[in-house]
Amino acid sequence: MNLELKYTRQSYTVVYKRMFFCKKSAGHVAILKLAFLCFNGPMSDEQFMRAALELAEQAQAAGEVPVGAVVVKDGKIIGRGFNAPISRHDPSAHAEMQALREAAHFLGNYRLVGCELYVTLEPCLMCAGAIMHARIARLVYGAQDFKTGVCGSLLNLFGEMGSPTPDAPLTTPVRLNHHTDVAGGVLAQECGLMLSNFFAMRRAQKKMLWK
Repeated sequence: MNLELKYTRQSYTVVYKRMFFCKKSAGHVAILKLAFLCFNGPMSDEQFMRAALELAEQAQAAGEVPVGAVVVKDGKIIGRGFNAPISRHDPSAHAEMQALREAAHFLGNYRLVGCELYVTLEPCLMCAGAIMHARIARLVYGAQDFKTGVCGSLLNLFGEMGSPTPDAPLTTPVRLNHHTDVAGGVLAQECGLMLSNFFAMRRAQKKMLWK
């Protein structure tokens, strides 16, 4: 292991323990974990998805559907978000929307050119539209959503766009003017398990209320 990386991880462990025992705050711990991930060199899709999962845990702690998202620019997280439509009284407060807003504020531009978005659940129609308008270069999601997902599960909105090349000419007309590369299934089992456990708990709570 690289000595610098090893030293950084040891320092993180010490700071993490101090914060855990002093603060005992899930929010502080999650922020520290994300900071640790950001400052340890290039990260993989799985590592960025784990950062999104940390945010999904915050949503769950607040009683929201556990979905988290991060926006990445040049290998660094610049936007974070988790589901909060209930607590914010805002139907648009999905994890992706929150992360896009924070990233746009960070860059001072509503166009997030060259950015990637990682989200634990396949985006819905609303979020897919925002991803396109923001000019996100690449979208990576975890679990599929067969009820509202528009990356191929229910619809394939991102399949409506693309640029023809000599090697791969389009067989269907291009109807949208921006192309976002999409990769699904990253840590899909972990992302899906968090959601299924949450809804199982909700169903159990409802049954208890009716007894």
